[in-house]
Amino acid sequence: MEDIQVLVCDDSALMRNLISRIVDSTLGMKTVGTAMNGKFCLQKLPTLKPDVIILDIEMPEMNGIQFLEERKKQGIDIPVIILSSVATKGASVTMKCLELGASDFITKPSGSVSSNLSSVSSELIERISSYGGRYARRKGKEVYPTEYFMQQAKLKEAESVAVKEGIINKIKPASTPTSTASSKPAFAPTLWQTTPKEPAIITPLRKGGAIDIVALGISTGGPNALREVFAKISPKFPRPILVVQHMPAGFTKEFAASLDRICPLEVKEAEDGDLIHPGQIYIAPGDYHIKVEKSTLCNVIRLSKEDQRNGHRPSADVLFESVAKIYQNRALGVIMTGMGRDGAAQLAEMRKQGAWTLGQDEKSSIVYGMPKVAWELGGVQKQVALENMADEINKIVQEHVNG
Repeated sequence: MEDIQVLVCDDSALMRNLISRIVDSTLGMKTVGTAMNGKFCLQKLPTLKPDVIILDIEMPEMNGIQFLEERKKQGIDIPVIILSSVATKGASVTMKCLELGASDFITKPSGSVSSNLSSVSSELIERISSYGGRYARRKGKEVYPTEYFMQQAKLKEAESVAVKEGIINKIKPASTPTSTASSKPAFAPTLWQTTPKEPAIITPLRKGGAIDIVALGISTGGPNALREVFAKISPKFPRPILVVQHMPAGFTKEFAASLDRICPLEVKEAEDGDLIHPGQIYIAPGDYHIKVEKSTLCNVIRLSKEDQRNGHRPSADVLFESVAKIYQNRALGVIMTGMGRDGAAQLAEMRKQGAWTLGQDEKSSIVYGMPKVAWELGGVQKQVALENMADEINKIVQEHVNG
């Protein structure tokens, strides 16, 4: 197996060091270089050939935005993950980065950098393994799957808690055939072989009816995937679309606005009590579940701060559950790229109620997690590539707009 190679670009020497330590303590990935600004980062790309770039926004001489603009001009396709404190202050700047081609973003935690950066280490490892791993495989490398890296992250968290509570002493890292560096993890994850499961068979309680609503769940890889889908959605799309995109609080309003600029339909962050109108797209706000509530004249959106579901709020399962209950066979459920299983069980429930369902295929998913589990549970009627998803949604809804 080859390492996923990471280039860290940040003007803080402390941050470069801390990020590199998180990367280098993870089996299967390594830091191949660092840069103090975008200019030096560009200069190092031809030599270092990284699989992914971790990028700060505020830097001297060439900042993150300027780097992304130059990257776009030069046609560089190496994925970029934004890791910046600016992201917590200016959601519009973060959305600008996504519009310029950044793959995803993580917000630096506030407070003491050295103590708090560890709180986002699992997110960082997930993003590096997802985007960097996919890029590396496209270039012909053989790298570990994302699940391998996430198992490491969980083991590290468990070790950290055990040490903190005095259950164990800090374990010295075991040397490996490729490295004896003290930065390597104390626990090495176990690789397992998985064979594709045949999907379960669901017999719907009723035939599919006229589609009155579309419900969509998506996570890692979602921001750019939704940009592609909604840019190609029909301007005459006759039904409302409700979306759960896993995203922190404070970002979804600006994210909805950025989608609105490229989508022929109106896109807005959902608000509690919104009437659900045809031809509108509603994005669940960060840290709120979104549900559908039945009303005499027009169904409405309800937001809630109920407990997380599957580790998320908003949760796709919560949305799909309410749609299955209220719309039964008069809905289209869509599940796309994302880590874990959020949305999978309740998409299967939508299918059981007679709803139409789609899932993103493995090849075009940044992380084939949520759509894979939904497929295995029998909740997906058809798997579709990202580039064809908008056309497929347009087609199915148009064919079943009147039953």
